[in-house]
Amino acid sequence: MTGAAGFIGFHTARRLLDEGRRVIGLDNLNRYYDPALKHARLDILRQHPRFSFIQIDLGDRSAVAGLFAKHRFARVIHLAAQAGVRHSIDHPHAYVDANVAGFLNVLEGCRHHGCGHLIYASSSSVYGANTELPFSTRHRTDSPISFYAATKKANELMAHSYSHLYRVPVTGLRFFTIYGPWGRPDMAIFLFADAIVKGKPIKLFNHGRMQRDFTYIDDVTRVISRLIDCAPEGRADAAAAPAKLYNVGNNRPEALMHVVSLLEKELGRTADKEMLPMQPGDVPETFADVGDLMRDAGFSPSTPIETGVRNFVRWYRDHYEI
Repeated sequence: MTGAAGFIGFHTARRLLDEGRRVIGLDNLNRYYDPALKHARLDILRQHPRFSFIQIDLGDRSAVAGLFAKHRFARVIHLAAQAGVRHSIDHPHAYVDANVAGFLNVLEGCRHHGCGHLIYASSSSVYGANTELPFSTRHRTDSPISFYAATKKANELMAHSYSHLYRVPVTGLRFFTIYGPWGRPDMAIFLFADAIVKGKPIKLFNHGRMQRDFTYIDDVTRVISRLIDCAPEGRADAAAAPAKLYNVGNNRPEALMHVVSLLEKELGRTADKEMLPMQPGDVPETFADVGDLMRDAGFSPSTPIETGVRNFVRWYRDHYEI
């Protein structure tokens, strides 16, 4: 599993370990956000005897090739990426290095060393300028409005081409605003909670008129666990690649102002709100159609936003001793 010290990677690894699987976790532990949080996640994973960790940069072609040759992974869950829509506007090279070159090295490893199924992280950001709701995997995604989104769309195209050419079974997951305990500090719920506690203003873009399909982390890991042994088959005549794409969302957009009010309630403090215009690369609403996932994996999101925010705040208070 790549990105094992990251938010989704940590929770996914923990679920798979609890299910009795062996997990080899990879991460480069970069400084996009506080590495202390990544090390704290790893400290928990290292308590499991079936977990091992390798620090590696996926952009290092020879190192990745050697790793795949040594372990010949039966299943690969690729969650490592340079994240962040706004960060990509000013740091595009980091996104090509991690999200394009790094992913190519993973695909090459899967191609040459018999990987039976590659699950990789895409993003709801690929829907870009699309205005038809809910977002469906059958909608066009050729109008990205951030460079981050462009690299995630590139991942989908790269994965499909490898699946078609080399019959590598691949499943792409378009994640919709994942949140929960141990979340990333650059994501909205974490940013808002931190600002409210510290008495700093929270920035509400589009003057707060935003809706997001907030998806609780436990629902996400449940999806990955169910799909890992369900590799796409394609067709023997090679006309259809063994490749699938799914939305992973809560199937219910939440108004951002409602989420802020839940945080205020759980933290017992009122937020100082700074209303700002829409930011470049952002969209006013996301909404996932998860019908395909419900059909193929029996997935139904089960965590209400009230429960998810309460669980996040409980972790936040405990971890930062507030």
